[in-house]
Amino acid sequence: VQLQASGGGTVQAGGSLRLSCAASGRTFSNYYMEWFRQAPGKEREFVAFISRAGGSTRYATSVKGRFTISRDNAKNTVYLQMNSLNAEDTAVYYCAAAGGFSAESTRMDYWGKGTLVTVSS
Repeated sequence: VQLQASGGGTVQAGGSLRLSCAASGRTFSNYYMEWFRQAPGKEREFVAFISRAGGSTRYATSVKGRFTISRDNAKNTVYLQMNSLNAEDTAVYYCAAAGGFSAESTRMDYWGKGTLVTVSS
């Protein structure tokens, strides 16, 4: 499956952004979808997960209560709504597809190119 993330940009601290990740090539609804991020000089880290039908979600502790992952299988798209952004959220955000839940980036089957989110203080 091919994944294309979009929606990144520069936002002031406290602001919001919504990332999108459009999928093509294979049956989108067959895959669990996840968002990861990688800040400068740091390893890629898990952000959020959503199950195939969207009924189950998981979040990293650092974003819980501020970020919301959702998906629209009719549009082959997964979203990440990010609220109350702070400087520590600055990173390149990647969407990924997998056959099951994992917080390990090495277990993802497909990756999209990242989209940069910069939070200015």
